[in-house]
Amino acid sequence: MSQVETDQLIDELLAGKHRALARVISKIENRAPGYRELVSRLHEHTGSATVVGVTGSPGAGKSTLVDKMAETYRDRGETVGVIAIDPSSPFSGGAVLGDRIRMASNVGDMDVFFRSMSARGTLGGLSTATTDAVKALDAFGKDRIIIETVGAGQNEVDIVGTADTVAVLVPPSSGDDVQMLKAGILEIADVFVVNKADLDGADRTVKELKEMVHMRDASPLAGTAGHHGADAAPDIDTPDDEEEEDAWTPPIIETVAKSGEGVQEFLETLADHREWLESSGELAARERERYTEEIRRLLREEAASLVESEVAARGGLEAYVDRVLAKETDPYAVVEEVTAPIEECLDR
Repeated sequence: MSQVETDQLIDELLAGKHRALARVISKIENRAPGYRELVSRLHEHTGSATVVGVTGSPGAGKSTLVDKMAETYRDRGETVGVIAIDPSSPFSGGAVLGDRIRMASNVGDMDVFFRSMSARGTLGGLSTATTDAVKALDAFGKDRIIIETVGAGQNEVDIVGTADTVAVLVPPSSGDDVQMLKAGILEIADVFVVNKADLDGADRTVKELKEMVHMRDASPLAGTAGHHGADAAPDIDTPDDEEEEDAWTPPIIETVAKSGEGVQEFLETLADHREWLESSGELAARERERYTEEIRRLLREEAASLVESEVAARGGLEAYVDRVLAKETDPYAVVEEVTAPIEECLDR
């Protein structure tokens, strides 16, 4: 991709041309030559969009709720970008479900940009490409960006590193899904949504969630650090009542996404959380943490790429495996041998 083509693509995206936005996201997802420069140049134009993550167990109705969220935002005159993270194909690495017809209420609306992306095998269902695609949507000028994750149970925690607000959907059930939340996903929720609230078991699910949130807030560690509390400096004594005032307790909202019931209240709650993030200073803190983790992740990826290149230059990994099997060397010695030139370069 020539410099002239790159400049033109950037200019068209910033001018609001959806075709350019689609091309940029395709290059980002495919890691096509030149994608890094695209993301780097878009960075200075980011920071205006509100990013919401929607996750939860399969069958909770995430796609339907996201559809209604986008429809409601559009009714308010706001533009929307949706990234739906699908399971990766074991063969191509692409999204198994592709560009699904799941935004039924917004078909034909150019101000709702929908893109289905592959999870690419990452633990939480999010990839580096997703973070970069969010930047493209933000730079494009979308007011609201919604990330709908694949819903991989307790491992679905990577969304915290990309979204400002995380909504966890829980369907009415016998309690098994709620019990699963104790394994970790409870900590990432800024808002709980009991979707399909017109079904049997909804009241029980709401009650169990309230008990779980209360138990978490009652913990001696509650509010000391992490996703919800305002982090206090270790040498400053913060009164208990001030800590409680600064903390955010995840509310529990009931919705019936299919009919739109409760969606307005849900969006109002998201707006309340955004106000809390800004007033408490948590938004700035999360942004700093987000970029810290992004740099670390990119460093790991780049280091892994350098090591792979070094191994390939030495004849490939199989040659080392053969030597290990023959007891001529061992895995630790192999790693030391391969990384030695890289360490020498860094030392110089």
